[in-house]
Amino acid sequence: MFKHEKMLFHPVGVERPNPQYAALLQEQLGGANGEMKSAMQYMSQSFRIKDQQIKDLFLDIAAEELGHMEMVAQTINMLNGHDVDAEKVCAGEIQTHVLLGLNPGLINASGYSWTADYVTVTGDLCADLLSNIASEQRAKVVYEYLYRQIDDAKVRETIDFLLNREEAHNQMFRDAFNQVQDTGSNRDFGTTKAAKMYFSLSNPGPNAFAGKDVSAPKFTG
Repeated sequence: MFKHEKMLFHPVGVERPNPQYAALLQEQLGGANGEMKSAMQYMSQSFRIKDQQIKDLFLDIAAEELGHMEMVAQTINMLNGHDVDAEKVCAGEIQTHVLLGLNPGLINASGYSWTADYVTVTGDLCADLLSNIASEQRAKVVYEYLYRQIDDAKVRETIDFLLNREEAHNQMFRDAFNQVQDTGSNRDFGTTKAAKMYFSLSNPGPNAFAGKDVSAPKFTG
């Protein structure tokens, strides 16, 4: 069951309309790393999870992502202003001005429609958690790019909040992965000698094919 609270998850605002930036921000509404993708991915993945605590985590984060989606859409709405004017969008999608009447659409910054192809579901908890960790990291990167391209203090405040929530979700998924990392595909595969071999294919360099034992690089902090 879902309920809609009339208060946004976090207040949003803009100092002035900026239709060009609204087109950029569409990426986080209907793009491959956007809020709708995250909400649908985590919700879809949750359907088969048997661990109730982890299932609740997926659904709680999915519900929050829907709240983020509403925040992004409302910000886009305010950035678009009150009059359709496609000439104010020098690059990127113009559908908002010629098809949607300034309504934020489920499209990315180039105007391509959101698609369920963005959603990754495997039914394997380890694989799905790793996918979600990467998803949150990519979303964070996009928000960082967006943050650098706007000087509107109110929009920056919204993006800063969303950036921090991406980081929080990232850590939650990491903690969940640490709890189940010896299960599923992590347990069933990778148990032969081949799983522990490293082939140095950089030339010049040591070559395992020459009968030498080659160790993988050791990375230290």
